[in-house]
Amino acid sequence: MGAGACRRSLVLDVGIAGGFALLDTGSTLLGLSWWPERPGPLAWALLAVQAAACLSLVARRRAPLTVLAVLGTYTLVVTLLISPVGLLVPAGQGNVWAPFATIAAAYGPLYDRRDRRIAVAALAAYTMVIARVWDPSAGVLIDGVLRTAVGPLLALYLDGRRRVLRMLVERAERAERERHLLAEQARAEERARLAGEMHDVVTHRVSLMVLQAGALRVTAADEHTRQTAEELRAAGCQVLDELRDLIGVLRTAPEPDVPPTAADFAALVAESASVGTPAELVEEGDRALASPVVGRTAYRIVREALTNVRKHAPGARVQVRIEYGQARVRLTVRNTPPTGLPGGPLAGTGSGLGIADLRRRVEVVHGTLRAGPAPDGGFTVEAVLPAYVAT
Repeated sequence: MGAGACRRSLVLDVGIAGGFALLDTGSTLLGLSWWPERPGPLAWALLAVQAAACLSLVARRRAPLTVLAVLGTYTLVVTLLISPVGLLVPAGQGNVWAPFATIAAAYGPLYDRRDRRIAVAALAAYTMVIARVWDPSAGVLIDGVLRTAVGPLLALYLDGRRRVLRMLVERAERAERERHLLAEQARAEERARLAGEMHDVVTHRVSLMVLQAGALRVTAADEHTRQTAEELRAAGCQVLDELRDLIGVLRTAPEPDVPPTAADFAALVAESASVGTPAELVEEGDRALASPVVGRTAYRIVREALTNVRKHAPGARVQVRIEYGQARVRLTVRNTPPTGLPGGPLAGTGSGLGIADLRRRVEVVHGTLRAGPAPDGGFTVEAVLPAYVAT
C-alpha cells in the first residue's frame, strides 16, 4: 500500500472511531444503553472510558483482535458492575449494554487475519459477553447476536468478492496474453506463407531468365552477345543467392524486444553525456537484488529525469545514485542549477505529464516518488521502490 493510500485509510479510521465515540456517548446519555437514572461519579467515569474504548477503532486494521479485546473487556466490566455487583442500575434493563462500536470491531478479525480459527474463537467469546448468555433475555440475545454477526458476514462477503475480482483479473490477463501469443503466431505463419510464395514466384521467373541466358551464351554467334548473356546469367545467379538469404530472414521469427533492466543505466548516462549533459552514475549494493519489474521502473525514472534535465536545465550536471538494499531500492537523480537559459527548442516539447505518469507507475509497484526543486537551485527526483515485485 502506498503512502497516499495509508494516509487515506488512517483518516478514514480516525473518522469512524470519532463518529462511533460521539454516537455511543449520545445514545448512552439518551438511555439507550446502561445509563442510570441518577448518574454518579462511577457512571461519568465509565462514560469517559467508553469513549476511549470506541476510539480504539483507529487500530482496527492493524490490530483487530486488540480492538475486539478492548471493547469486549469494557462491556464485560460494565455488565459485571450492573449484575452481580450492583454498583450501577441502568434505566433500561432490557437494553444491550455494549456500545455500538462493537459492530465495527466485530468484522475486523475475519477480514484482516489469516488464522480464521483464532478469529472465530474470539468472536464467539465476544458474542457471549455482548448477549449476556449467563442472564438470558430474548431481546438482548437477538440484538447481541445481530451486532456481532452482521460485521463478520459483511467481512466474508467482501473477502469473497475480492477473491472473485482477483480471479477475474487474472483470467482477463491470461486471456490477453493468449490473444497476444495467437496474434504473434498468426503473424509468423503469415510471414512464412508470404516468404514461400515469394520464393516460388520470383525463383521460378529468375531461374527461367538464368537458363535462357545460359542457352543464349552457348548458341550466340558473336562474342559480344555471348558476353552479355554470361553477365545476365551471373546476375541472375546472384539474385537467386540474395533471394535465398532474404527468404531465410523472413522465415525466421523476429527477436523479441528485451525490456530495459537495471543493467542499462550506464548506457543511459553515457547517452546523456554524449549529447552535452554531463552525468555521473553511482551504484551501491548488489544490482541483482532488484527484480526485473523494479529494474524497468527505475530505468524509466532515470530516462525521464535525464530527458527533463536536457529540456529544462541546459548546462546542468547530473548525478544518478542507485542504492540496492534487501528490501528497498532508492533512486535519486539530482541536477545542479542550469548554466544556460531555459526555454530552448526542447523546452516546449512533450506533454508535461512525465512526472505524473512516473508517479502512477511507481504507485503501481507500491513505491513512492518525490520530485521538486533542490535548495541549491537544481532539481531532485527521488524514488523508493520495493526490491522485489512479482512480474
